[in-house]
Amino acid sequence: MNLEQQLTAMLVPFYLGEYTDSEGRKIQEMWAWDFEELECAHDYIQWLFPIAEKSTFNPNAPVVDETVIQAFQRDPRLQQNLRRSLSVMLRLYGLQRSLNESGKVVVEKSADYPLRKREWICLLDHNYLRITRILKCLTLFGLNEEAQALYDCLRQLYREERDQIGRETFQYWTDAVKAFSAVLPVHQQYGKPQFSQVTPNN
Repeated sequence: MNLEQQLTAMLVPFYLGEYTDSEGRKIQEMWAWDFEELECAHDYIQWLFPIAEKSTFNPNAPVVDETVIQAFQRDPRLQQNLRRSLSVMLRLYGLQRSLNESGKVVVEKSADYPLRKREWICLLDHNYLRITRILKCLTLFGLNEEAQALYDCLRQLYREERDQIGRETFQYWTDAVKAFSAVLPVHQQYGKPQFSQVTPNN
């Protein structure tokens, strides 16, 4: 088993809180990080939101395969933990996930948004790449409601902060949500080119 295969094999146990990432950290530790740790560390986002593409920036980032995709799509524990990871990152951005009166998932600004947006709403901010990864991960693992809710919120933010977010960044977010929107069996989705643009993978 090569290094890439070893990292992939670690993903599900890591996400269940049973094993560490490549740096010896458990997912529970990452969930408990403060904003400074979440902002300044750059080698955890690939573990919280793994995708099927190699990371440009982290050689020890796992790459998901079909077995991992199926595990996340079928195991409620993995889906619940993925939602928790999403909530952690949303708090960093001054956003929050909730259910509306009809039970639909929504992502909206929290009371902290005016303060938090100063930390990431700026041209070419690295969090824009993180958000692209988050959207890809959510759709890949079947949390389409969360992906769409986050995208809807981002679309509103883009309307308000067009100059700071930029057209190219918003297009990456749009492509990430559309990439897995087709209703296909997992074995057909995985292994095919999914993205219409080549984007940096943090």
